[in-house]
Amino acid sequence: MKKLTAVVALMAVYTLAMCFVLIGSISTELMDRLSIDKGELGTMVFSMFLTAMIVQIFIGPLVDKLGYKIFAITGFIVVSASTFLMALANTFPLAVLASVFLGIGAICLNTVGNTLLPVVLFEGKDPARAGNFGNGFFGLGLVLTPWIITGLKQVGMASTGSIIVLGVIVLVFLIFGIIASYPQVATGYEISMFFKLLPQAAVIVAALALFCYMSLEQTMSTWLKPYLTEVFESEDTAGFFFGFFGICIMAGRFAVSAIKNITAIGTKLIVGVCVLAMIAIGLLITTESPVVSVIAVVLIGFAFAPIFPTVVGVTFSKYEPRMYGTIFGIIFAVGLLGSMTLPKVIGNVAEDKGFKAAFPIAIGMAAVLLIIGIIMGQLRGKPEKAEQQAEGTEEKDTDDQGQKDQG
Repeated sequence: MKKLTAVVALMAVYTLAMCFVLIGSISTELMDRLSIDKGELGTMVFSMFLTAMIVQIFIGPLVDKLGYKIFAITGFIVVSASTFLMALANTFPLAVLASVFLGIGAICLNTVGNTLLPVVLFEGKDPARAGNFGNGFFGLGLVLTPWIITGLKQVGMASTGSIIVLGVIVLVFLIFGIIASYPQVATGYEISMFFKLLPQAAVIVAALALFCYMSLEQTMSTWLKPYLTEVFESEDTAGFFFGFFGICIMAGRFAVSAIKNITAIGTKLIVGVCVLAMIAIGLLITTESPVVSVIAVVLIGFAFAPIFPTVVGVTFSKYEPRMYGTIFGIIFAVGLLGSMTLPKVIGNVAEDKGFKAAFPIAIGMAAVLLIIGIIMGQLRGKPEKAEQQAEGTEEKDTDDQGQKDQG
């Protein structure tokens, strides 16, 4: 049954990728169907991630408190329903509403998947390795979502029908989510732990790292296909090559997961791939060649691959699993703030001046992430030390209360 639990965790991160890439995968179709421009499409992305950010703050601690199953089931149901609504929406407000519900479902699955993976994979001993392997399936979702849509269109299915197929796939995942068993949550968990973890250096630095990374990933997930459509003057060709982005994220994460104890060298890896990301995005700006553009997309995918799971894994390694949900809720909520802002900023700039004028903003964000990676590498302390720091306030409160009782 533990294997089935791992399968549900992998399905959860796969579905998360589908949620994150869906709007970008149908961007041109949405703009035509709803008569909206790039700025309004960016508003849909903004709406999804604003909702996700708010929900994430609560879902993380609630998973630690209530367990995984209720949020796995809720996530699959809400994502499927929002996908159907996105397919059938014929007005911009309805599409925004679908985006909002997509954000809610995505975060339920995101928290379940990314907090289960370090527990059920590799015997819970290497969180960064587990995160890279599990999030390889996130890359699979980035690949298959646009390819499923494009492939079904090529065999004659309307774009609306291809989106509905995605919703049906999620309903199949729901069946596994219902029948799986899940690890028991720790008893005695207090929601107040959120406020004890919030000011810790390891949590703050990880949150800033995810702010930068997730803003970059969602920017590319949203705008690479429209960029490639301009390059190739063909939506289908653009959709095909856009899939390379997800393939490289998937392949990169699986490759990194083959390295034992990746947690120990995680911050050095982050710094190195940030340099590669800056070079690759620079190619998008400077080249006029379709071939070089595709090479840049491949390099961006490989550069992005290990960043998210490694940041999360390195941070988790400092704490006990009973705190994973709360920690993940904090750092991912901050990351979502980046996801909902940078894609919209770049969309607005691209609408006025084109993508080559907008993408330098992404290079700047990658440079900031590089600096944060260096800072993360300077943080020291044994894994149990951070937990003791988090519990210190609680213990002090207990001692103070005991003294008062004795008085």
